[in-house]
Amino acid sequence: MKFKRVLLKLSGESLMGEKQYGIDDKRLAEYAGQIAEAAATGVQIGIVIGGGNIFRGLSGAGRGFDRVKGDQMGMLATVINSLALASALEKHSVRAKVFTAVRMEPIGEFYNRDKAIEVLERGEIAIFSAGTGNPYFTTDTGSSLRAVEIKADVMLKGTRVDGIYTADPEKDPSAVKYDEITYDEIYAKGLKVMDLTATAMCKENNMPIIVFDMDTLGNLKKVLSGEMIGTFVHN
Repeated sequence: MKFKRVLLKLSGESLMGEKQYGIDDKRLAEYAGQIAEAAATGVQIGIVIGGGNIFRGLSGAGRGFDRVKGDQMGMLATVINSLALASALEKHSVRAKVFTAVRMEPIGEFYNRDKAIEVLERGEIAIFSAGTGNPYFTTDTGSSLRAVEIKADVMLKGTRVDGIYTADPEKDPSAVKYDEITYDEIYAKGLKVMDLTATAMCKENNMPIIVFDMDTLGNLKKVLSGEMIGTFVHN
C-alpha cells in the first residue's frame, strides 16, 4: 500500500499536548516535523484539523450557546489551528496554503477544489479549514468531503490512540484493537470512530480510512510507506 495523495485529519484536542487548552508549541512542532518528513517522500498531503482545543460547537450548545453560532465559533477555531500549523511547516521550509470554507481573505484563500489540487500537484501542503462552512457538520465530515473531492487515495485519521478498539482503551483496559474493520461493522457495533455523516460519506464514496496514533514520532511516515499500523477501515 503506497499512497500518492492523502487527506490527513488531525484532532484539535491532540494539539493541546500537555496543556488544558489551546496549542502546545512542542506538539505543534512535532506534527509539523512529521508532516515535513512525509512531504519530502513526494506524497501529496491535504490536511484538516479540528478546533476542539479552542472551542467545540456541540459542547458550546450544551452550555447555552446557539448551535449555529457555536458551530461557527468552532469553524473559526479550526482556522486558528490551521494558521498555526502552516506557520510551523514554514519553519521546516515546507510551503503550505490555508483554504477556508467561508470567505475570510486575506487570512486564507476561499476553498476551491481545482485550486487545492493545483497546490497539491506543486508539492505544497493544502490545509482545509472552517469545516464544510456549514453548521451541524463536524470536521470529520469536512475531512471526508475534502478527501473525496481531492480524490485522495486514503483518509488518515491521526489520533491519540493507535487504532479502533472494541471499547475506549483509555477507559476499558480489556478493550481489543481491530487491525481492520468495515464501515458496516462500525455501524453495527456502534463504535465512535467518526460521526455517522462522515462514516456514511466514506462508505458511499469508497474512501478507505486508516486510524493511527499520530502522537508517536515517525508513525505518519510508517503509515505512508505502507506499514500496517493502526486500523484499516474499508467497505
